Amino acid sequence: MVSLDRLSAFAAMSFLLIVIPGPSVLFVVGRALAQGRRAALTTVVGNTIGAYVLVVAVALGVGSVVERSVLVFTALKLVGAAYLVYLGVKAVRERGSLHASINGTVPARGGLRTLWEGFAVGVANPKTIVFFAAVLPQFVDRDQGHVMAQMLLLGLVFNVIAVVCDSLWGLVAASTRTWFASSPTRLARVGGIGGLTMIGLGVTVAATGRKD
Repeated sequence: MVSLDRLSAFAAMSFLLIVIPGPSVLFVVGRALAQGRRAALTTVVGNTIGAYVLVVAVALGVGSVVERSVLVFTALKLVGAAYLVYLGVKAVRERGSLHASINGTVPARGGLRTLWEGFAVGVANPKTIVFFAAVLPQFVDRDQGHVMAQMLLLGLVFNVIAVVCDSLWGLVAASTRTWFASSPTRLARVGGIGGLTMIGLGVTVAATGRKD
């Protein structure tokens, strides 16, 4: 299995990648501002499941196809970017109903739907795709055998760190939103900011990444 040294080095590298806000973090923050703590944490769970699907794909060899194919990588990236823009536009359009939703006069967004949206962003995160496809395999000790099990373990370490960090981001953003909730106007503005954040994130994801 993976040695303690390799596991520690991978955990340190994962932490450095995770603490720098990327698509998943910004999406969680946007959701926290627009919908609150519960939606933010549900989004974190969805993101984590999506990220672990990428780990499984890499362990099965699919990751190498994505990493080597500019066409596949670009298509996946653009689909994820378009979905972020769509969610951002929707959040902006629905910003006026946030106060009513908090007070129970408008049905809250379903948890499964929020989970799915978080999953879609997590599985299409270009930063995570590149990291798992190009970096994760380097920490596998092939001489020890059980290569797939080693990859799955390393991916689990990454996701545990991501859950903790992303949840903290979401909770901090949600606590800021609570103050805005005392005013319908302020809350509508912060909902709009959350939507614009997702739109900007989608544009950024589409404009960055591999160009080879």
